[in-house]
Parts: sequence; C-alpha cells; structure tokens
Amino acid sequence: MNLESPKVTVQKSAQDLFDQLTDVKNFEKLMPDNIAKFEVTGEDSFIFGLKGMPEIKLKMKDKTAPNKIVLGAASDKLPFTLTSNIDSVSDSESAVQLFFEGEFNAMMAMMVKGPIGKFIETLANNMHKL
Repeated sequence: MNLESPKVTVQKSAQDLFDQLTDVKNFEKLMPDNIAKFEVTGEDSFIFGLKGMPEIKLKMKDKTAPNKIVLGAASDKLPFTLTSNIDSVSDSESAVQLFFEGEFNAMMAMMVKGPIGKFIETLANNMHKL
C-alpha cells in the first residue's frame, strides 16, 4: 500500500528542514491534535499513539542530506516506511512531501488506508510548526 501527502511549501531552507526532521523529538510538533502519547525512545526513534489506534514505534532508517529522510516501523509485525522528500525551492524555502509504503494484507490495508492517509496529510500540513 502506497500513500502520499500533498506537497507543502515551508519557509525554511532544505538543509534547515532536514536538520529539524532528523531530530526525532521535533515530530511531536507535527502530530495531530488527537495524539494520546509521544515519547522519544532513543536518539533516532520514538513511540507515538493516537486515540483509538495502537502505539507505533518509528526508527530512523536512512537519511540523505538535505533531501531525504526515511523512518520505518521498529517492529516487523507491520512493516512500513515513512519517507520525507525535501526539494529546495530557494535559499529560504523548500517543499516537502511524505510517502508511506506498507506491506499489509487486503483487509488490513482497507482498514488503515483512511486513517494513515489523514495522518500523513496532517504531518505535512504541520511542517510550518517546525
């Protein structure tokens, strides 16, 4: 299952946005209002929980300055990645788009597609809060 957020423009250079997103504690600022838990568990990982959803642990899997950051599920039960692609627009502006890729069975995909789509859209729309 592949989902993508809308592309959003942020008033930060690509390198500045990259630096903000590689510091996992900053993801708390991007979370939706219905967050039930957010906990940094290491230099490159965090756990978050939304009301009515199971908690998910994300870990930094890959980063290529200043254009790409890949977070992945720390558990193999639900393997997925969340990739941030950052494009430089100017010295003080960049565009970012989030891509979700997960391997789910058809039933699970049907259940999670809506909530995950809305979640990554919220993350993208909150980028200006960094």
